[in-house]
Amino acid sequence: MKLIIGNKNYSSWSLRAWLAAREGGFTFEEIRIPLFIPGSRERILAHSPSAKVPCLIDHGLAVWDSMAINEYLAEQNPALWPADRAARAVARSVSAEMHSGFVPLRSKMPMNIRKDYAGHGRSPEVEADIARITAIWNDCRSRFATAGPYLFGAFSIADAMYAPVCFRFATYGVTPEGPAGAYLATMLANPHMKAWAEAARQESEHLPSEDLYG
Repeated sequence: MKLIIGNKNYSSWSLRAWLAAREGGFTFEEIRIPLFIPGSRERILAHSPSAKVPCLIDHGLAVWDSMAINEYLAEQNPALWPADRAARAVARSVSAEMHSGFVPLRSKMPMNIRKDYAGHGRSPEVEADIARITAIWNDCRSRFATAGPYLFGAFSIADAMYAPVCFRFATYGVTPEGPAGAYLATMLANPHMKAWAEAARQESEHLPSEDLYG
């Protein structure tokens, strides 16, 4: 099994698949291809038919898009989704909402682990996204707090989908209170999240399109 990813500092979609694979107990070769430099698209195309990361290669089978990868992993390790059908439906719903939504937050607060951009990017549209994400976290934690520290108790794909938001909140100084704040602290203390962040800090690439605030 191979997982093709982009820069750890910037590639939020890569993080979603990588974290699910790590938390799911999968063994894989990590192939990091820095994005938006000469030759990067051609290198990615050698693995991914979409020319985008992430892409999982399993015994010659290519699976691309983070949600498709995570569903593929969950077919092999069903514990990546909640066991309860109702909880699983909610987990899929909030994961799909993350996958397709929150465009203002994505554009004004791109993932950038190495920077301290506290106070930047706080447009009214971004504030609405932050409020919605905080509401999701508070709702999930209020319903499933007794089962463990993650959104649905045990770690699930929903946590992988919101992992880049956790790094964004840290970078841009977003500090939710209550259960959402406790959840943010749990995610940032996750050993795999900490390993990803440390690797991001060791990278040398700088992308002006992502370093929005200097």
